[in-house]
Amino acid sequence: MKVVSRIPEIKVINKRNMYRWFRKMSDRDLLFHPDDDPASIVNIRTGVRVFSKDEVRHLRDLLAGMFACQGDKVYDAAYPVFMSVFRDVVNG
Repeated sequence: MKVVSRIPEIKVINKRNMYRWFRKMSDRDLLFHPDDDPASIVNIRTGVRVFSKDEVRHLRDLLAGMFACQGDKVYDAAYPVFMSVFRDVVNG
């Protein structure tokens, strides 16, 4: 049986694909700031860690690759996704 990862893949690291990656993470309720260590992310309601050890390793590698290839453009790609989430929260 093939295990399906909750973490979306990103084949080509560019601004458009990073934006799509952050959007998919948001759609799966897995969005977190790229400066935060995924091991420290907990569900605000339950206090339970969001990511498994394998997911944490995978996310660290993905984000390191994004920053190595695109530098601060990672933030540019993530920003509209975060603003969309904040608008949804504020507007209820």
